[in-house]
Amino acid sequence: MPKDISTKEQRPYHHGDLHRAIVEAALDFLSEFQSTEFSLRELARRAGVSHNAPYKHFADKRELLAAVSAIGFELLATRMAEAIKELDSPRQRLAAMARAYVCGGVGNPALYRLMFGGYLGGQDESRPVIERTAAYTMKALIVSAISDGALGRRVEESEANAQTIDGAILVFWSQMHGLTLLLVDRLVGPSDKMEELTESVLHGMLEGLVNSIPAMPEGVWVGPPLTE
Repeated sequence: MPKDISTKEQRPYHHGDLHRAIVEAALDFLSEFQSTEFSLRELARRAGVSHNAPYKHFADKRELLAAVSAIGFELLATRMAEAIKELDSPRQRLAAMARAYVCGGVGNPALYRLMFGGYLGGQDESRPVIERTAAYTMKALIVSAISDGALGRRVEESEANAQTIDGAILVFWSQMHGLTLLLVDRLVGPSDKMEELTESVLHGMLEGLVNSIPAMPEGVWVGPPLTE
């Protein structure tokens, strides 16, 4: 069974203030019920505080969920960093991050859909700043592996190579995101074959990227832009 990316032991904070207690209550609800259908009053009850307490830190539910999503990205980045800490090979690092990505999403589908779904998206294609900043920490790990030679050659991280790297990330992300959702929705299975499936998809993807990285049209971004 894949580990839940909301596991308390992995969370990058500790109890001690109301803001964190409310976010933790939301993470627990998502993990337990696999749903975002909760009220701030329900979270206050779970956190053991007054029903008005959440509004001291969050203007509304969307703002709270943005904080929850940001924690999700931090947890996923931590999982990915942990998975590669003993690995020197860039390709092995990218493969390990792919496994951590898929495992995290399958382990907590509700949190994954919050992080990568459209609920927090604005009409102007923007995402909450707190979420975007955390997401780019995760993206930096993938960029590092690609730059170091995961695709068979080094691709220096520079402005001149930005579109090349983004093209590679788009293919990597599309494949891993698609596989994650297929597993979550049980359109591919069984779940105990998740690692083998990830390895197979990753191998085919990397072989293709070694031969050709798709060109990115001018003005295209991969991952919500940090600035509007």
